[in-house]
Amino acid sequence: MNEVVGLDFGTTNSAISIAKPDGTVELAKFIVDRHISTTFRSILYFDAENLNKDNSPRAVAGPEAITSYLKGRTHGRLIQSMKSYLASHLFSQTNIFNYTFSLEDLIAMIVRELRVAAESQFGRLGKTVVVGRPAHFSGAKEENDDSFALNRLRSAIEAAGFEQVTFEFEPVAAAYKYQRQLDHEELVLIADFGGGTSDFSLVQLRPYNRSYEGNDSVIIGTDGVGIAGDTFDSKMMRHVVAPRLGLNSHYRSPFGNILAVPFWIYEHLEKWHYLSFLKTKRTMEQLKELSFQALEPDKINALIHVVENDRGYQLYRAVENTKCELSENETASFSFEDLPIQITELMTRRDFEGWIAPETQQIADCIDRLLSQCHLSPKDVDTVFMTGGSSFVPAIRSLFEQRFGGAARLRAGEELTSVATGLAVSALRRFS
Repeated sequence: MNEVVGLDFGTTNSAISIAKPDGTVELAKFIVDRHISTTFRSILYFDAENLNKDNSPRAVAGPEAITSYLKGRTHGRLIQSMKSYLASHLFSQTNIFNYTFSLEDLIAMIVRELRVAAESQFGRLGKTVVVGRPAHFSGAKEENDDSFALNRLRSAIEAAGFEQVTFEFEPVAAAYKYQRQLDHEELVLIADFGGGTSDFSLVQLRPYNRSYEGNDSVIIGTDGVGIAGDTFDSKMMRHVVAPRLGLNSHYRSPFGNILAVPFWIYEHLEKWHYLSFLKTKRTMEQLKELSFQALEPDKINALIHVVENDRGYQLYRAVENTKCELSENETASFSFEDLPIQITELMTRRDFEGWIAPETQQIADCIDRLLSQCHLSPKDVDTVFMTGGSSFVPAIRSLFEQRFGGAARLRAGEELTSVATGLAVSALRRFS
């Protein structure tokens, strides 16, 4: 095969694409809720009744994982946001139904499914792939953490059947996608908002050159911050949902003291990929003891219901839907019902923007830092190309409009797949 492969393994969604020798790029397609999609949810589900021949638990991935989870007769194990753990030295493996899986094992399952789906459409893929990476992985505090995360990601992709793995910064890949529509030279700031990180690259781009001869692009600088869609969701969770599940409530200790319900419980609740960590025997016993001592036991019982019955996915879907609605309207109604829980609350965009203001400022600081490192000012930037799900958040768009002189300099398009498309273009540039 002469096609080359681009792989965007994301915190929330993934995509895989091929570039042909003539320069055309095609994304693999998946069936999601009876519709065709070019993205694949980065999620796994293990059901205690779904076993391999050796009786080890068999995972299903992507849309099938969500369907199996929602229809499962037994309480299985839903695993998501795996990319967020890559930089963590504390998380090396997990036990699922008495079998141990490394983080690399879990990620390889997702990538393998992506590869199988692509090969069913394009034929056998080669062993070479260009993979997207953030400027800094979520949770990385120093350069060694990024290197550690990158090595783990490489191992996972190799385990999925690729032998030659090359990495490209995700915003640089998006730049190659944007470059294809240029008819003149531009200095472009690429802003890529993922589920776990926001990444930015300054790239001097010339119009697309199919032969790749000459210096048709110059990467001036790249930076990023571990704030994106998951962080914004967590803010809504803290202010709207968590108080209804016991946050800021109190209990009476055996000695008669009135104490606050421990905050660490709700730190896990705010990151939906941490929610399953609460479902341990010890933690469940603690929660049930709290419900007996609580001054508002109904709230703690509601939390127990969410954890015990694995309702994290449905809860965060409600959060995500409300966030999307606030991108379109000034007000939105948050609604989640799973008896005995019933939460309905009217929210305003103004409230939401107030909750995420510190994180919005960190994104602004990252952009300013990148410009300063490159000895540039906002006036030097011709265009800002925004991609990724959180690029729709009005507070984020407003930030860029204010920094770069209005909406006229902002561009967008194919927000969920521009990185995957650009990675295939990057592969073509490297290996043609």
